[in-house]
Amino acid sequence: MILPQQMTGVVLTGHGGPDKLEVRTDLPVPSPEPGDVIIRVGAAGVNNTDINTRTAWYSKGDAEGEDATWSGKPLEFPRIQGADVCGEIVAVGSDIDAGRIGQRVLVEPCIRFADGAEQMPPWYFGSECDGGFAQYTRVDARHAYAITSALSDTELASFPCSYSTAENMLTRANLQAGETVLVTGASGGVGSATVQLARPRGARIIAITSPAKADALRSLGAERTLPRNADLVDELGTGSVDVVVDLVAGPTWPSLLDVLRSGGRYAVAGAIGGAMVELDVRTLYLKDLSFFGCTVLEPQVFANLIGRIERSEITPLVAEEFDLQDINDAQACFEAKDHTGKIVLKVS
Repeated sequence: MILPQQMTGVVLTGHGGPDKLEVRTDLPVPSPEPGDVIIRVGAAGVNNTDINTRTAWYSKGDAEGEDATWSGKPLEFPRIQGADVCGEIVAVGSDIDAGRIGQRVLVEPCIRFADGAEQMPPWYFGSECDGGFAQYTRVDARHAYAITSALSDTELASFPCSYSTAENMLTRANLQAGETVLVTGASGGVGSATVQLARPRGARIIAITSPAKADALRSLGAERTLPRNADLVDELGTGSVDVVVDLVAGPTWPSLLDVLRSGGRYAVAGAIGGAMVELDVRTLYLKDLSFFGCTVLEPQVFANLIGRIERSEITPLVAEEFDLQDINDAQACFEAKDHTGKIVLKVS
């Protein structure tokens, strides 16, 4: 297949507001390095990471946001964002079997290999390297996972980032059958994925969400829902939860530790309620708690996720679909937090 020389895509031109996103029709189509594949993007999901990177939220004090990526690597502009990608391999590098051309794939968003080398710490697709908010994208072949599914590109693009993050948190926390897991921010992409992925593990799921979204979470597998302003100790009791999966943090964070049992596990991959929390260290050590900060995926996580999708153990939850050029509308919809599940951009 002869690829075009130019493509349409969205570039991030700097840190700031939505005006820093520019739709262009003259972007160069990437060429593969020896170990790469080129993917024609069908759909790409919208994530907190896209917005956090644009606004320099990850920066820990640098006014220019020079450390404003999840790895701390300075962001290079212009950058094509987009971590959630479903598409088709249309070209391969010299070291890759040409038989992969035509494969339908999902891209693993945690990039350990790029530019012909192992990256430590790993990169994030669409942050330290260009991602999927364009008609074509390039990735090391090891991160392009073939998938066989009757689901649409839009439905499949709802899985990679949110569901791999959720699967990684549950893997790291070692959630077991019969245990109780408390999920904060349960109506978002990662939260709703966590509810779905905890269900086949045989866990009892308690979801924190708004009352308007409670029925949706129960239909996904939550046994019980609580409003965001609930007093967790009053509602659940001290020491009643085995695992907390937290995406919110914020001022009520200490109560999450109060409801954990002795020997309980706390996994976190977000802080939409506020990044700074107050920790009584005595709670941590007297209750023998284990904390898991979850960013880099465990090696088996994405392959396990592909298997769950192919076995129909989890269901795509697409809240809304936008065209690529309407990315500002999509991100505004995302930030309104009125949706349950994922917002996805239709690319080609």
